[in-house]
Amino acid sequence: MNVALLIARLVLGPGMAAHGSQKLFGWFGGHGLAGTGAFFGQTLGFRPGRAFAFLAGAGEFGSGLLIALGLLGPIGPALLILVMTVAALTVHVRNGFFVSRNGVEVPVIYATGAFILAYTGPGALSLDGLLGLSRYWTPGLATLAIVVMVALGLGNVALRRPPAATPTR
Repeated sequence: MNVALLIARLVLGPGMAAHGSQKLFGWFGGHGLAGTGAFFGQTLGFRPGRAFAFLAGAGEFGSGLLIALGLLGPIGPALLILVMTVAALTVHVRNGFFVSRNGVEVPVIYATGAFILAYTGPGALSLDGLLGLSRYWTPGLATLAIVVMVALGLGNVALRRPPAATPTR
């Protein structure tokens, strides 16, 4: 079980951290804060776009690092669920399920993996295991972390002001 949790963490964590680094630093073909901020502001309606892009990138990068390291139990997974909730609702849900149409498939897979890790914990092969922190993470705390992060994600979505649709002829 510990090896399986380590593998799950080493797939989900670095993948999400890399995704966040695209927004924050422009790495791996990303657009950095300037480009992502413009997209967030002009296309998605998050204002100020650059601030929201920073928060999204930091959430992705930070959650990925926490998950990969197995540090702070359900906090990293819950943070990943927050950013995937916002991404799914603002970018992907209108496109259906499959990634080939920019649908919700990838955010759902990441959020599901994070949900599982929030409740199983990072395992013994983690910083939490090494530091003896695993005993503090209970299912109740995992539930609390997830509920708080989903509420923050929904609040984030409620703050956006999407541009008005232009009428077609």
